[in-house]
Amino acid sequence: MQHDRRTIISGFALLLATAPGLALAKGRDPDVEAILNDPEAPVSGNPKGNVTIVAFLDYNCPFCKKAAPDLARLVREDGQIRLVYKDWPVIAETSVYAAQLALAAAFQGAYAKAHDALMATKGRLGREQITAALKGAGLDMGRLEADVNGKAAQITALLRRNMAQAESLGLQGTPTYLIGPFRTSTQDYAGFRQVVADARKKQAGL
Repeated sequence: MQHDRRTIISGFALLLATAPGLALAKGRDPDVEAILNDPEAPVSGNPKGNVTIVAFLDYNCPFCKKAAPDLARLVREDGQIRLVYKDWPVIAETSVYAAQLALAAAFQGAYAKAHDALMATKGRLGREQITAALKGAGLDMGRLEADVNGKAAQITALLRRNMAQAESLGLQGTPTYLIGPFRTSTQDYAGFRQVVADARKKQAGL
């Protein structure tokens, strides 16, 4: 997948027109409601924001890690962005392990802490690095272990839904951001800000 920071691909309007043909071979069409509003998908920012960003990410993806601080800054400073996280572990086995632990952290109200800690860890993650990062972020490791085991079926089901959604959209790699009516890959702060501004204009019919 190319990671041109300035590439913006027409989003849901185009996806709904073109993705069904891609998804037909896989037997599924994009479910926009599920993509935007899965009740178990972690959400940050303003839950009533006027622009939604759906972020398909992998904790072993260097481009995801590079973009994470700029995306977080934009969400914080803008105040009107709803950010939906789609853990999509496609790079390595440890990507799956990291995603499982991050989602388990949600049961102690610490998904954001886990997500930020893992995104801030440089290089390809090993299991020891993952555990150290989460411990350093202040998570209750005993509860985390209990939740990753006790909630395994729920976590696995969410990861499978994320995978199915990515496939139905024809996504080819991480990161992928659905920003209002646009789809894009790696952005810096200015790039994210511009796409959000364009999304607001598009939504307003301008």
